[in-house]
Amino acid sequence: MTDLSKEQRAEFEAAAFRRLVEHLRERGDVQNIDLMNLAGFCRNCLSNWYRDAAEASGISMTKDESREIIYGMPYEEWRARHQKDATAEQQVAFERNRPKE
Repeated sequence: MTDLSKEQRAEFEAAAFRRLVEHLRERGDVQNIDLMNLAGFCRNCLSNWYRDAAEASGISMTKDESREIIYGMPYEEWRARHQKDATAEQQVAFERNRPKE
């Protein structure tokens, strides 16, 4: 692997994260439950991880603020535009695959 400085690594990770967020914003047709069922995380997970990182750095952030950063709009607006009711199959798969705490 190429030797990267700490700064380069952080820069590239941040760029990849921004690209992922932009991709998810463009793919409003992909439901969070589908992401959870296939990958074990969704947009809400990303917003929670973002908020956790902010708070670890001493910056207070609400759930709504971190969700707006990830969704690119208020969460309720995104839900109204894009979210569909989960099918019975999606719900069964979610219960089977969801992370156990």
